[in-house]
Amino acid sequence: MAVKLRKTLLALGGLLILTIALMGCRAASPAATATDQPASPAATLPATDTSVPPTPTVTPEPLALRVNGQGVTLAEFQAGLTQVQAAAQTLGLTQTAEEQRRLVLDDLITTELLAQAAREGGFVLEETAMQARIAEAVSAQGGDAAFNDWLSRMGYTADSFRTAARRSLEAAWQRDQILAGVPENAEQVHARQILVLSEAAAQQVRGQIDQAGSNFATIAFGYDLSTGGDLGWFPRGYLTQPAVEEAAFALQPGEVSDIIQTEFGYHLVQVIAREDNRPLTPEARQALGKQALQRWLDERRGQAQIEELAP
Repeated sequence: MAVKLRKTLLALGGLLILTIALMGCRAASPAATATDQPASPAATLPATDTSVPPTPTVTPEPLALRVNGQGVTLAEFQAGLTQVQAAAQTLGLTQTAEEQRRLVLDDLITTELLAQAAREGGFVLEETAMQARIAEAVSAQGGDAAFNDWLSRMGYTADSFRTAARRSLEAAWQRDQILAGVPENAEQVHARQILVLSEAAAQQVRGQIDQAGSNFATIAFGYDLSTGGDLGWFPRGYLTQPAVEEAAFALQPGEVSDIIQTEFGYHLVQVIAREDNRPLTPEARQALGKQALQRWLDERRGQAQIEELAP
């Protein structure tokens, strides 16, 4: 169920912690950091009092994580956990406490890794952009009083919320840089398939196809009346069944694959056409973007030093 909630939250707007920190506000873009206007005084968090010198005996704020030596506070973890619990209740999902804990920790780690990379890449979040995002957060909650009440319920102080919001906006910028690297064009094939539930049925279909003069498309419409098994154009990494995709890219137009077994059954694939540099559809580019982001995160996390301190 944790996987279902993660997918749902991603579908609703991207990284979970961005949703937690900004309550559904827009993610930052490179342009936004330069053009956003300052928020009105009523929509900003109270400034930290700098008139009193800090005392050397201040107790450090408890941490939930250290990622490459950078701390993430326990207050942020608790706020994220509260949001996950509320989302699970709204969506009617059942989760264990450990599943929820793991979900929040993983998303905090992801956000911190992205934010660190943004800073390493030279990104500097403008204060005007921060104020604009906070103003949106205040507006989303229904005004200053409701926003301050939300901060209290989440366990945030003004300073800790600013820290979480800054990290999230930095992470959003780095995410956008990764997604921008996905090409507009790619090698693609146009294919159709016949899918049956047993190997015996697949062998029978294969025998029909091998008969002189048999037409793959005609046979395919006998198994799929709506599309005739047409998979459309797709790039590498797009299909949910890698074995089917691999077989398709190994074929030339007009060729038919051997029988391919997957969790869905037994497939026969025919390539209709292929192009070396065809424009990607928005759906295909989005799918490749998610894969690029996941590869980046897997590599970065594998190199990171991560200490989990949350109970």
